[in-house]
Amino acid sequence: MLNKLHKKAFQFSWKAFCFFNEKSFVTIIVHFYFLDMEKIETPDEYLVEHDNDHLQGKELAKISSLNEINSMNPNDFIKMAFEFQKLMMIYESAIKQVVTKLEILNKEYKVTGRRNPIETIKSRIKSPESIAEKLEKRKLPFTFVSMTENLTDVAGVRVICPYISDIYTIKDILLKQPDIKLLKEKDYIKEPKESGYRSLHIVVETIVYLSNTEHRVPVEIQLRTIAMDFWASLEHELRYKTESHIPAGIRRELLRCAETIAMTDREMEEIAIELQALD
Repeated sequence: MLNKLHKKAFQFSWKAFCFFNEKSFVTIIVHFYFLDMEKIETPDEYLVEHDNDHLQGKELAKISSLNEINSMNPNDFIKMAFEFQKLMMIYESAIKQVVTKLEILNKEYKVTGRRNPIETIKSRIKSPESIAEKLEKRKLPFTFVSMTENLTDVAGVRVICPYISDIYTIKDILLKQPDIKLLKEKDYIKEPKESGYRSLHIVVETIVYLSNTEHRVPVEIQLRTIAMDFWASLEHELRYKTESHIPAGIRRELLRCAETIAMTDREMEEIAIELQALD
């Protein structure tokens, strides 16, 4: 028996799905999961308010497969909504497992009095809009199977470390654990991006056990220093606040800042090593 909130969510999701194009499926279906539905009085209220956000000037006549979408059985739609909710629960569980491992390490270093290689641990589930955009960018089908088979960064964890050597220390400790399997690694510290971005990205597989099934779930872990995170956060904010193309001169300035920060990173670690030698 569905409660009132679920009924409202399904009503909203179904009407929204019929209103938007088929490519917006991933984005629309998850509103039932992500939005606080109690804040929305009616589906029409939301659609009117967000018309420009989603359609961005498209005419309804240009929406593809609208008849096919309208003919979809609401019960099938509800099943898919529950399927997506279950998928997100599995991704969230995978994040919890990785974060718990990191928090245990963090506590161990604090209890033993050793210098802690972990400064901060953050996590996130990729937003519905980002999932849809990535599938579209890679020209992949807008389906749950496509999402689980092709996207390895739906679940993400970020570890901020004091020094560069700490990044590799944490990576090595994690990969020694028998229930963690390395799937992919990109070292943007040794080989920075053209923009100057530096970070170590690893995709690991962890197993999520449910009551009757087990799921092997990829989790992307980004490891970076405090200085790297400082640059990456500001660079990201500048890019997303600027709608126009960033001029070459500004890109060079961002790269110069990245190199300056990287040099500072190395110098601070050298100072730390010298101080440790005095103890």
